[in-house]
Amino acid sequence: MPAGRRARVALDAAGRHLMALSSGGVTLWATPQAGKLLERTMPGMDASTFIATQVRPWLDARVGANSIAGDSLMLEPGNGARIQLMCLGMIGADEYLFRLLTPGDENRDGILRRQFGLTQRESEVLLWIARGKSNRDIGDILGLSPRTVNKHLEQVYSKLGVENRASAAIRATHVLQSSLED
Repeated sequence: MPAGRRARVALDAAGRHLMALSSGGVTLWATPQAGKLLERTMPGMDASTFIATQVRPWLDARVGANSIAGDSLMLEPGNGARIQLMCLGMIGADEYLFRLLTPGDENRDGILRRQFGLTQRESEVLLWIARGKSNRDIGDILGLSPRTVNKHLEQVYSKLGVENRASAAIRATHVLQSSLED
């Protein structure tokens, strides 16, 4: 299975609200969860067209920026619903990956970021480690090389005060389970 296909399967299985858009705002693909969220928050609307008209000028305004990873755009389709599109970065030629969040959503990597003082990328890597993914798989999912994933893990280990991936995964899992019980 090609690396890109493996990454898409992993994203679909992870239960995340993710979609990839072109610089013109055209939806290239979306996880099933993202599709369901859009149907729920934009009933009776052509979500793809609405998103394209909002994302295109937003991306145009950021052309030439070093990185737009972490930048976000709030969509308000006019029915009282709101969806935040958080850019996770460019994952291919003219392909941007976005996470969809609704107000009040608590994303898991955000919990890890706050608890351990991690960067966004470090928390994403830790989350995938806690889900049992290899450096190669994480690299495919996040659009990083396995070496870059390993560099992020070195920082994660230091910030968590652990020495290996198993210990990091256990600490992350414990924090995430505790947050669900609160």
